[in-house]
Amino acid sequence: MLALTNIALRRGRKVLIENASFQIHAGQRMGVIGANGSGKSSLFAMLLGELEPDDGELAIDPKDEIAHVAQESPHGSGAAVDYVMDGDRELRDVQAAIAQAEADPDKPDVHLLYERMETIDGFTAESRASRLLHGLGFAADEYTKPVKEFSGGWRMRLNLARALMCRSDILLLDEPTNHLDLPAILWLERWLKRYEGILLVVSHDRDFLDQICTRIAHIENESISLFTGNYSQFEKLRAEQLAQQQAMYLRQQKEIKHIQSYVDRFRYKASKARQAQSRIKMLERMEHIAAAHVDSPFRFHFMEPKKQPQHLLGLMDAAVGYGDDVILDKIELNLSAGDRIGLLGVNGAGKSTLVKALSTGSTLLKGERILSKDTKIGYFAQHQLELLRPEESPIDHLRDFAPDDREQDHRNYLGRFGFSGERIFEPVAPFSGGEKARLVLALMIRQGPNLLLLDEPTNHLDLEMRQALSIALIEYTGALVVISHDRHLLRSVCDELLIVHDGIVDRFNRSLDDYPAWLKEQEDKADQAAAKWQDAPTKSLNKKQQRQEQARLRQQLKPLHDKVREIDKALASSRSELAKLEARLADESIYTDPDRKDEVAQLVQDQATTKSTIESLEWEWLEASEKLEQATP
Repeated sequence: MLALTNIALRRGRKVLIENASFQIHAGQRMGVIGANGSGKSSLFAMLLGELEPDDGELAIDPKDEIAHVAQESPHGSGAAVDYVMDGDRELRDVQAAIAQAEADPDKPDVHLLYERMETIDGFTAESRASRLLHGLGFAADEYTKPVKEFSGGWRMRLNLARALMCRSDILLLDEPTNHLDLPAILWLERWLKRYEGILLVVSHDRDFLDQICTRIAHIENESISLFTGNYSQFEKLRAEQLAQQQAMYLRQQKEIKHIQSYVDRFRYKASKARQAQSRIKMLERMEHIAAAHVDSPFRFHFMEPKKQPQHLLGLMDAAVGYGDDVILDKIELNLSAGDRIGLLGVNGAGKSTLVKALSTGSTLLKGERILSKDTKIGYFAQHQLELLRPEESPIDHLRDFAPDDREQDHRNYLGRFGFSGERIFEPVAPFSGGEKARLVLALMIRQGPNLLLLDEPTNHLDLEMRQALSIALIEYTGALVVISHDRHLLRSVCDELLIVHDGIVDRFNRSLDDYPAWLKEQEDKADQAAAKWQDAPTKSLNKKQQRQEQARLRQQLKPLHDKVREIDKALASSRSELAKLEARLADESIYTDPDRKDEVAQLVQDQATTKSTIESLEWEWLEASEKLEQATP
């Protein structure tokens, strides 16, 4: 059991939580939600013993093992599977004791260590670690790959696997889905449902919270309110509470009217929609969702596009990729006014590569990109956060897009995205990832695009901002293409789904809720094909023929091996260059010297270019490695 009694937490003079009391028992899974800065991370730090409560009593059994996901990116040279196994500390202690005992022939109790090893399932540890890696999306040949060779996002997956490997009594997860694609999120949901200890999870993914949580702890106004059930049940109860507050009533009705207008518009088109039934059911829930967020600080809408041509953008007989590597081929895609498309597919399938081809044509290798002269694209991707000028403020950035607006207009506009008071005049360098994402969205929206290309737009955004974005996109009259692992966003705004897999782009003629079943079907097909290949009879070859066959295979695989090594070298060089740039940007003196303003701008530009290069190289490496793995018998 974990118990808090009249707990108070402060950060400096600011009170985060006061008089908080609750108990949670083994088998319960609690979602911890609240606005950014409300105290979620401080609560976790207190549970980990990194922060002392300012008042009250925290009761945790000292024998309880607490696991959490490390936020630091690992850099070791050990194998991935060994790094994950390190998460089970008792396992490593017993293994070390066995090694020491076996080296000492006079040690009488080595059999007791082996019995303990059996009790903690130590002999199956490597198998368990491998299953965790597989579930989180790692290929079999990556289990022994050195940790330092993985990209940042994959290293964070290793940290998550390591936390899950721990045989913990209490598991603390802070935004565990941030670096996962949808298949890995679905696997994690299944794993957590079987977890027998106490689970506390901070997440801004409402579907994830719905699937795993049995209780919700809502941090607001310096207090923690507890709700029984999942996130949707919390929203319903919260909506009922807020509806009783007369001051919120008119605002609530306005919000519901916006949602209802979209419900009505969709009903008229239901006969044409591929996902009609599941979408109608979802839309019927949206009135409750709107009511639960009427006090959100975020409220904005997309500007009406000045022109809306019928044909916006198309790819004809197109292939996309990087250099000589074709990732997707034979693409036929036409985007017309009103299209609302969601892209599905595992990490590395080519979704972002496709969106880059649509946005700028930078990844188009062959075929034709047809762009209407009146098409105005709004493109959002995570790397654009790095293109913000760190020494300039939100209002400086906004003036670039609306130079004729008054300062009060700028204030009002930025206020809808959560920037108010003197915050709009502060440099963006120290802003959080969520604040930078909100600013990039604000700047994109101000341009009045008639086609939106959104690559993971909800990363770094909290629940309230995600809800505001969903409503704004529902009301948006232009066309859009969305990549997201946020299922609620996809259900809310997309009328059609495309699946990116096996080098092609195809229509997904099922609902989003059928996607897990589709993934399982693909796994079963792959397993059947592998079994068939293994069971196929092979000719008996003499030694000479075997050598010839091996030489032929080596010759066939050489270009693939060379490609992987070439990308590895380029990645190492780019990462070294990035480290140097970031070291120079970390020097505070360059921001205080007015004569070095141009130097800062150039460094930031070089940093963004290098990060973009690394991102492209990482995708190239992933694709090249997959090709090599597929070609290797």
